[in-house]
Amino acid sequence: MRMTDPHNADQDGFPAPMTGREVDPSTMRTFRSFRETQRAQRIARAVLALFFVLLGLYTVRGFLPSLIWGCVFAIASWPLYARARRRWNGRAHKTLLPLLFTLAIAFIFIGPLALFGLEAGREAESVLRFLNEARHSGIPVPGWISNLPYGQQAITALWNEHLKNPADVSTLLGSMNIGQSVKVTQQLGSQVLHRVLLFTFAILTLFFVLKDGDSVIRQSLNVSRRAFGKRGERIALQIIASVHGSVSGLVLVGIGEGMLMAVAYLVAGAPHPFLFGVVTAIAAMIPFCAFIAISAVALTLLIKTGALFGAMAIILLGMAVIFLADHLVRPALIGGSTQLPFLWVLAGILGGAESWSLLGLFMGPAIMAVLHMLWLNWSRARY
Repeated sequence: MRMTDPHNADQDGFPAPMTGREVDPSTMRTFRSFRETQRAQRIARAVLALFFVLLGLYTVRGFLPSLIWGCVFAIASWPLYARARRRWNGRAHKTLLPLLFTLAIAFIFIGPLALFGLEAGREAESVLRFLNEARHSGIPVPGWISNLPYGQQAITALWNEHLKNPADVSTLLGSMNIGQSVKVTQQLGSQVLHRVLLFTFAILTLFFVLKDGDSVIRQSLNVSRRAFGKRGERIALQIIASVHGSVSGLVLVGIGEGMLMAVAYLVAGAPHPFLFGVVTAIAAMIPFCAFIAISAVALTLLIKTGALFGAMAIILLGMAVIFLADHLVRPALIGGSTQLPFLWVLAGILGGAESWSLLGLFMGPAIMAVLHMLWLNWSRARY
C-alpha cells in the first residue's frame, strides 16, 4: 500500500509518498490534519479576497457608474481605435492616440449640450420678456386656435377667462412660490456639478482603458479563464458583442432619427430645427421616447406659426420613422450581433433604463444577452 511521509514534503507542500504495507496511525492523523489546514487556508483566502472586493466596491460606489460608462465608451470605440492604432507610429499611439479618441468622444457629448445651453439662455431671455408683457397687457388668443378642426369656441372662451386679463395673469404668476423656485434652482445646480464630475471621471477612465487596453484585455482573459474556464470567456465575448450592438442600435439609430427629423423641422419651418434635431436624437436613443420630442416640436410650431398642416406632417413623419427604427432597424442591429430575440432586446432596453437610468440602455441588453446564452446552453437537448 502506498502512503506518504509528512516529514518529506514535495514541492507543492504535500507529503511525499512512501512505501510500506503497514499504515502508521500517527502518519494518517498528520496527513489529515495537513489536508484540513490546506482547506481552511483556501477558504480563509477566498473569504479575505471577497471581503476586500466588497470593500473596494463600497469605496468606489459613488463613481461606479462612471467606471462602467468609461468601459462602455472604450468597448464601443475599441474597433475603430485598434484600426487607427495599426496605422499610427508605434510610439505615437501610446498617449497621443488615446488622448485624441478621448477628446473626440467627450466632444460628442459636450458639443450638443453646449449648444443646447446657449439656445436655452437665449430662449430664457425671450420667456422673461414675454412674461413681463403678459403682466401688463395679458396674453391674447393665438391665431392657431381658430385653425383647429374642433373645440375652437371652448378653448377661446377658456383662454379669455383666465389669460386675456392682465390681472388674472399677474395673479397666476404671483401664485408661484419664488422661494421654492430658488431652492429647486440650487438643487439643480448641485446636481449639474455632480454630473459634470461623474462625466469627467468617466472620460478619464476611457483614456486609461484605451491607453492600457492590451494589458487590460490580457489580464481580464487570464482572470476569466482561471475563475470560469472557457465558458467565462464566452460570456465576456457575449457582453462585448451586446455593447457593440447596443451602441449601433441605440446611439447610431437615434442620431439617424434626429438627422431625418431635423431636416423635416427645417422644411416645415419649425424654430431652431438643428437644436430640436439634437433633442430628438437624444430622446430617440430610448425606444418610443422620440415621439415626446417630436410632439413638442409640432406643438411649438403650431403655437408660434399656426401651421396646423406642418405640425400634422411632422407628427405623421415622426411616427413612421419611429416605427421603422424601433421595429426593424434597432432589433436587427442589437439582436443580430448576439442572436437575441426582439422581446429580449426590448425587455433589456426598457427594464435596464428603468433600473439603471441611461446606463441601463447598455447594461440591460448585455445582461439579457448573457441570460439568453445561458438559457440556450441549459435548454439544449442532450441524449
